[in-house]
Amino acid sequence: MIIPTYNWQFAPQVEDADFTKIAKKAGLGPEVARLLFERGIKDETSLKKFLEPSLEDLHDPYLLNDMEKAVERIRHAIEQGELILIYGDYDADGMTSASIVKESLEQLGAECLVYLPNRFTDGYGPNASVYKYFIEQQGVSLIVTVDNGVAGHEAIDLAQSMGVDVIVTDHHSMPEVLPDAYAIIHPEHPGADYPFKHLAGCGVAFKLACALLEEVQVELLDLVAIGTIADMVSLTDENRIMVQYGLEVLRNTQRMGLQEMFEIAGISSSDVTEETVGFQLAPRLNALGRLDDPNPAIDLLTGFDDEEVHEIALLIHQKNEERKEIVQSIYDEAKGMVDPDKSVQVLAKEGWNPGVLGIVAGRLLEELGQTVIVLNIEDGSAKGSARSVEAVDIFEALDPHRELFIAFGGHAGAAGMTLEVEKLEVLSDVLEAYIREKGVDAQGKNNLFLDEELDLETLSLETVKSFERLAPFGMDNQKPVFYIRDFQVENARVMGAGNAHLKLKISKGEASFEVVAFGQGKWATEFSQTKQLELAVTLSVNQWNGQTTLQLMMVDARVEGVQLFNIRGKNALLPEGVAVLDFTQELPDVTSCSAIVVKNIPEDISLLKKICQEQEFSAIYFKNDIAKAYYLTGYGTREQFAKLYKTIYQFPEFDIRYKLKDLAAYLKIEQILLVKMIQIFEELGFVTIENGVMRVNKEAEKRDIAESQIYQKLKQTVKEQEIMALGTVQEIYDFLMEKNE
Repeated sequence: MIIPTYNWQFAPQVEDADFTKIAKKAGLGPEVARLLFERGIKDETSLKKFLEPSLEDLHDPYLLNDMEKAVERIRHAIEQGELILIYGDYDADGMTSASIVKESLEQLGAECLVYLPNRFTDGYGPNASVYKYFIEQQGVSLIVTVDNGVAGHEAIDLAQSMGVDVIVTDHHSMPEVLPDAYAIIHPEHPGADYPFKHLAGCGVAFKLACALLEEVQVELLDLVAIGTIADMVSLTDENRIMVQYGLEVLRNTQRMGLQEMFEIAGISSSDVTEETVGFQLAPRLNALGRLDDPNPAIDLLTGFDDEEVHEIALLIHQKNEERKEIVQSIYDEAKGMVDPDKSVQVLAKEGWNPGVLGIVAGRLLEELGQTVIVLNIEDGSAKGSARSVEAVDIFEALDPHRELFIAFGGHAGAAGMTLEVEKLEVLSDVLEAYIREKGVDAQGKNNLFLDEELDLETLSLETVKSFERLAPFGMDNQKPVFYIRDFQVENARVMGAGNAHLKLKISKGEASFEVVAFGQGKWATEFSQTKQLELAVTLSVNQWNGQTTLQLMMVDARVEGVQLFNIRGKNALLPEGVAVLDFTQELPDVTSCSAIVVKNIPEDISLLKKICQEQEFSAIYFKNDIAKAYYLTGYGTREQFAKLYKTIYQFPEFDIRYKLKDLAAYLKIEQILLVKMIQIFEELGFVTIENGVMRVNKEAEKRDIAESQIYQKLKQTVKEQEIMALGTVQEIYDFLMEKNE
């Protein structure tokens, strides 16, 4: 059945006449004006800044804490010929951050090395043994961290004690005590009130590059766009400016490695958007760091050897495909371990790749609507990630219990942790107790905010283009989600590998559109039959065979009232995870079930009516197999009864145990009906049956067939079966819900 993934929240429809006029001058319709006003853009100045981002509005990099000190130290290192280590991170933000600083330093003639830590051997952030290796074995005398460092006390203290300065550039949460680094550049540093606090690691690296090179480095903005989108930071203020310009640079990129990635992934560079980066480029880069050594990514992003970047792009593609397979495998195993009696799922097993456990936890959260922790067990420890529903603050729940963990960190919606295996049960108990004490709904779905309701009959490509002017979309400037209803589903067809996805054709009046629903292929029957369907969608443009059409992308779906589905027919499959009513055997307890399948029809329909009337189901699937199809044979015509009587009158004794089939063939009456007719004759006294031998009672008084209770019940059965076999699902449901007089 169709169950909404999210709790739908409708944005207040605030409309300001003055702002609508201002927006109209800018070529925006009233729907877009309402959305912008609701998102806090309420005057001409803020509208112009939003619609026309300018590099001139980027903040002065020297407003960042320690920027001047860092620039002077790096320039001194270059002048003295010092070897500089750029120490990054294994994700897309860390990769692009390191590449930005590398190219900037090389422009200035610096001698530098880049190292991205391996998540499996080095862990996240500064690593003392790695620092020591580069200082002692490579002769590094200055370290610049990118996208990490503010929590790297041990490694930074080691470097500084060895006479090597460390310049930290980072954007992660500031600890109460900062490391004793030579310089710390961070947008939230208390030592400087930087105007924008939400730079990604690559944004901070870009600021350093601009300060070093004394001008805005437009050619580096493609890397900034990738890292910023990948790290899901706020796409407002500076980030909006840099990403908008960066996407334009990316569409015309001269980076050979990115060109190779586009070609292998089947991406047209001219059509690159923030969605291309977020759903195709960034996951590929991240896959390398999730499964293997991330360092080849630097050569991919900054290299000029066409053969080398081609090989790296292929490697990244292969790692991404491998990542998908690993995620699916772990997801399948973890799903099989789910305990339906638990409010929070703590799932742990040996052999799970720790690099993808956050993805698995996120997928399970979406499917179950529960907080999920997925952990890999190795050498007596369990390490992994948590993803939490909005109703459960996972950090608040676990922070007071740090004694459970070898390592722990996170925020309300996500956390990472390592603990001893024997403490897993205690971890589960702690979370269950937190939920009980707080009285929160552990099954609480995350909220989905719907911006506006759209009428399909007024929807056009111009509508899409108008809303596209608000791009790039991301955190704090989400792609608008629209609510649509009062339409018909013309058809639903599956598509994609393994028929995983779904494409609907919906219409209202003269308007019709296609809706793409990723991951919904298994619900094709439901979507094709559901009435009163409501959808949450985003708008997109589909270009195919020279045609440009408006396409809707489904975000979520819901149905008001009971959902009724027709799965009658020999080849119809029973839906998974739904209680099946098979009246040929003992029935399951359906008191806590939200959906049922009526597999077959009982002889006494009142039993099925009682179940449907006493329990409020969200969905009913009607398979309605009928063992004895009296609706096809009827209940016997006057002529059939007369012919039967005439025939058996000629044979005073008739052995129905052996001759019934022959008699049915002779009379051309279906055998199941013939049995009923003989039973009716017996009830009315026309015949007697003893030891399988039927004898005609020639002295029987004349009676009407309608006097038979069996005949009346058969007529009723035919009527009921006609409804159950031939009626619409709504007619069937209405019949089952009728109270008996």
